[in-house]
Parts: sequence; structure tokens; C-alpha cells
Amino acid sequence: MRSLTPISRRLLSCSRVQRQDTALFRITARSIPSAAIMTEASPRKLKILMLHGFTQSGPLFRAKTRALEKLLIKAFPPSKPSTSPSTKPSTPPNPYPGGVTLIYPTGPIRLQPADIPGFSVSDASGDAREAWAWWVKSNFSAASHPGVEEKDVEYSGLAEGLGVIRDCIKDNGGVDGVIGFSQGGCASLFVASLLNPGRAAAFRAQNKSGSDALKFLEGWEDLQRFQEEKVGGLKFAVSYSGFYAPSSLYSAFYSPPISTPSLHFVGSLDSVVEESRVLGLVERCEEGTRRVVYHPGGHFVPIGKEMAGVLVGFVRECVMPKVVEEEGVEGMDVPF
Repeated sequence: MRSLTPISRRLLSCSRVQRQDTALFRITARSIPSAAIMTEASPRKLKILMLHGFTQSGPLFRAKTRALEKLLIKAFPPSKPSTSPSTKPSTPPNPYPGGVTLIYPTGPIRLQPADIPGFSVSDASGDAREAWAWWVKSNFSAASHPGVEEKDVEYSGLAEGLGVIRDCIKDNGGVDGVIGFSQGGCASLFVASLLNPGRAAAFRAQNKSGSDALKFLEGWEDLQRFQEEKVGGLKFAVSYSGFYAPSSLYSAFYSPPISTPSLHFVGSLDSVVEESRVLGLVERCEEGTRRVVYHPGGHFVPIGKEMAGVLVGFVRECVMPKVVEEEGVEGMDVPF
């Protein structure tokens, strides 16, 4: 047996760590020289982008969704290539032998205490947690917000926030899906929209009409091609309490409707994002590709067994190849 080189031993060590904690593997892998990564290709992973909500951060969102992360790791475990012929020729190979990894970026806009709904001076402290956002409402403050009509609201910093997401996707070699909560849920469908074929043309057509609408964001056409080349495009988007942007400035995100398969969770007791705003986002997704699930809770990501199972089932349906059973027509469930 050929002895392992120092680099090979390091790669083998990282592979073992990955089985226990994908996030740790990603950090450890950065210490490996790029040449070694190029020569020792890692098995393909299912990569999911996780977008936090307003006033959160990547690490905080990970802490709140850790149960989902564990369940996804269990549902999409790493596998070794088989050296023996399969006894089930109709069963396709695992397209993600490297397992699953969840990527948690943080929004670029650091919020001030007055930007946070419900903040009071008595809440201030030197060790208050950091709060971040992907964008903020124009002229937003806790005092002025109640008098602003949603349809007139502009998103300040939107291009910067989506630029951070764009760079994160590229730096990770593309992603297979995106999951977001609240503002991150809105952002997840922005991402799906920007990666839809033909979206740039929709933005340009709207701009030609004399509208003041947002111009197509820099770098996303290149990212769309990059995504197709690296991972075969974005396969799904999931939104927890996500909402649509009602201003006409952003209508090109939704016209034509978003074609990426999407799953939308609605909290029946959510008092932060009204049901009508969540369903407004649903309606801007293509019929036949969208699904809605209600959970008996408020403004949070449900991590109970039932709701987590819905998420895992949806992701599996979107990313795993269909199993074709060889049987006669008399045994098929056919629509005729």
C-alpha cells in the first residue's frame, strides 16, 4: 500500500472531522494549500445558504436553527463510493457523497439601538449583542416607522446586502439552495429571482419603460452562469415568515414570477409579519412550484419534528434524483 504524503494525511484527517461537524471541516479545510485541494478533489456536498433575519447575525441564526442543521446532516449523510456493483440498478447514486454543509453569512449593515423595534434606553448595555441587517427601510427609525406606508418604502443598502450574498455564493463555489427567515426570507426569494434565467432582461425592460425601478444588480448575470456551471443552478428556496417588497421599485424581482421551487412557512400567530405579506410573496412565485405550510406559532423558525420533517422532505424532493421502478403498466398509478 502506498504511504500517505503529509498533505494526503491532512486531507484524510479533514475528511474524518467533516463526518462529525461540517462547519468545523470548512474551517479546517482553509488551512490546506489550494494546490492540494485542486489535486485531491473533495466529494460533492449539498450546499445550503442560510440568511438571517433583521437584527440577527449568521452565528446567531445558526444557534437558533442548530436543530435543523443536525437533522439535515442526518438526512444527507456523507457516503463512500461503492466498489461493488449495485444490487438495485434502478437506484441512482448519491449525488452528494460529501454530505451537506450550511453556510451562514452576516448582513453588512450594523444596526444602531434605535433601529431595533422595541428598543428602549433601559435596554442599553455595554455587552448588548450585535444586530445586523441585509438592508434597512429608507428614513427608518423606531419613531418614524409607524407612519410609513409599506408600498412607499425603499430599501436602503439593498444592493450592498445582495452583493454580500452574491460574493458568498461565489466564494463557496455555488449553492444548491437558500433558506431565510423574515428579512432573510424576503432576501432568499430575491436571490432565487436574480438567478432565474431571463431576469436581467426583465429588469432592463422595466427600466426602458421610464420607470425609476431598481436596475439589475452588478455581477448577478455572471453568477447565474457560474451557478449553472458549478452546481446546475439553484434548486430550491425556503422562506420562514418571509415577505414581498411592495414598492414598484422592486417589481422586476417578481415579474415574471419566480420559477425556483419554493416553500413558504407561515406562523398562524405571527404578529410581526402579517399573513397577507407572506402570501403576497407566495403569489409572486410561479404556480406549480410553490408550497405553503402553516405552523401554530409566531415569528420564529419552527424546529419541531413535524415542521422540520416538512423542510427535509421538500429539500430531498428538490435535490435528489427520482427513483424509477421497473414495472408493468398495470402496476402504475397513471392518469388515464
